[in-house]
Amino acid sequence: MSVTLAIVIAVVVVALVFDYTNGFHDAANAIATSVSTRALTPKVALALAAIMNFVGAFLGQKVAHTVSDTISPPESNHGLIIVMAGLIGAIVWNLITWYFGLPSSSSHALIGGLVGAALAATVAVSWDTVLQKVVIPMFISPLVAFALGGSVMLAILWIFKGAGPHKANRGFRIMQTVSAAAMALGHGLQDAQKTMGVIFLALLTGGYVGADDDLPLWVIFAAAAAISLGTWAGGWRIMRTLGRRIIALDPPQGFAAESVAASVLYTTAFVYEAPISTTHTITSAVMGVGATKRLSAVRWGVARTILAAWVLTFPMAASVAALSYFILHGITRL
Repeated sequence: MSVTLAIVIAVVVVALVFDYTNGFHDAANAIATSVSTRALTPKVALALAAIMNFVGAFLGQKVAHTVSDTISPPESNHGLIIVMAGLIGAIVWNLITWYFGLPSSSSHALIGGLVGAALAATVAVSWDTVLQKVVIPMFISPLVAFALGGSVMLAILWIFKGAGPHKANRGFRIMQTVSAAAMALGHGLQDAQKTMGVIFLALLTGGYVGADDDLPLWVIFAAAAAISLGTWAGGWRIMRTLGRRIIALDPPQGFAAESVAASVLYTTAFVYEAPISTTHTITSAVMGVGATKRLSAVRWGVARTILAAWVLTFPMAASVAALSYFILHGITRL
């Protein structure tokens, strides 16, 4: 086995580990609202999310190619070390925010890690791609989710104003099965593709695929399986934050938040090819829905803590990745 092939295999394994951590870190995105409103039991919700994550991974490749275009490492073992360091930065930040129960963005951790490793290695970063497909959507998608969440919730309140609370809650609990499935499908569509993009970047850097090639089927299957297994493992710490600590949700609110978040995920993936954060999207939708009740219903202190994690994600993942690059590069030169 050549050294290059060995490093490529190592990068693929680490990428799938990241995908797994993404699954258990972001499992709460799809199921927290359904579990907190008792529309679904935790085990049923996790199974549903895992299955829909797997299916969603097969629905497109545009986001994957956007991720692979973020940096341009040299086609060499050194380039593979850069990709490896970027993944390590993302994994470390995922684990830190999971431990503290903060729903931060795995997407921005990954992009931040790749950019940090590239800067440390003084290789090209596609700043146009980072700005247009990552930074701008990072700010716009939560604002859109917040506004749409509030608008959809107001529409639901107006349409069902004559319905009894018990009857309405029972109906929306049933509808939440559909909205939770749609949210999980969108999570698989978005987040599994990010890992596919990194694996494709590693294969490209190692010289095993061409820049214009489609993703190999085994890459899609492996990424889909890893994120589904991670989702099944669950993310209970973050689930509590999304489901209860921001606002105590009822079934209509849960349905509104999930439906809005899923719509934003599909639009950005298919239309704008942007790897947005499922975490930012659902959290913002939850806050937008909650604000229609009254502004004080949203626990803004918790929201500020989450916002701080959002702001820190990109630079912190980049910093860890840069440090990882220097360590790995030093080891390979021994």
